[in-house]
Amino acid sequence: MADECFGHPRLAAIYDPLDPDRSDLDAYLGMAEEFGARHVLDIGCGTGVFALLLADRGVEVVGVDPASASIDVARAKPGNERVRWIRGDATDLPPLRVDLATMTANVAQAIVDPRTWQKTLRGAYEALRPGGRLVFETRDPARRAWEEWTRQHSYRVTEIPGVGAVESWVQLIEVSRPLVTFRSTYGFAADEQVLTSDSTLRFRERAEVERDLVTQGYVVEEVRDAPDRPGREFVFVARRP
Repeated sequence: MADECFGHPRLAAIYDPLDPDRSDLDAYLGMAEEFGARHVLDIGCGTGVFALLLADRGVEVVGVDPASASIDVARAKPGNERVRWIRGDATDLPPLRVDLATMTANVAQAIVDPRTWQKTLRGAYEALRPGGRLVFETRDPARRAWEEWTRQHSYRVTEIPGVGAVESWVQLIEVSRPLVTFRSTYGFAADEQVLTSDSTLRFRERAEVERDLVTQGYVVEEVRDAPDRPGREFVFVARRP
């Protein structure tokens, strides 16, 4: 099931305005070009930002996400008709033969159940053509990113056209390695409604991820650094032989 921040219609509608800087996607756009990808599967596409950036470049894109509210936001955007949107996940996809499959941002870490994670890797593998690649990022557990998930570090007020002022912050709930749970809170000034969304991420070690990829048949080509967060994340590039 999707977290409330993706699955609640009111929260999905403000997801992009609350996080307008998506320079983290530049590296993925660069890799799509580097690998000559003309067909891409965007797993956990959310509100469709990355899928539509690819479509703008003439790439054929399939975007899949379990959150109906996020898919609805994506489908309302200009150019949405150039993307094939699917409500679901990588464990149950129609037959595909893509050049590249991606899981950007927190998508890989949000798949916390080990069996679902293995099925997701396998689903992506089956969607790839031989020689196609899976690319995704995970945070390095050694950097302990959760220590900054506090109201003090994250509190802000965002003015959103048509919505008004929205207060938002993140608060750490529990650390039970490898799982870390936090709560996002959103306060709408217009009607004083307060909504919350609890999320859990799985912090996998690099060796664990590499082992999981090999188990599902991939060749791990390389593990890159995240250019927008150097030294804090692993970017895995795995190929279907």
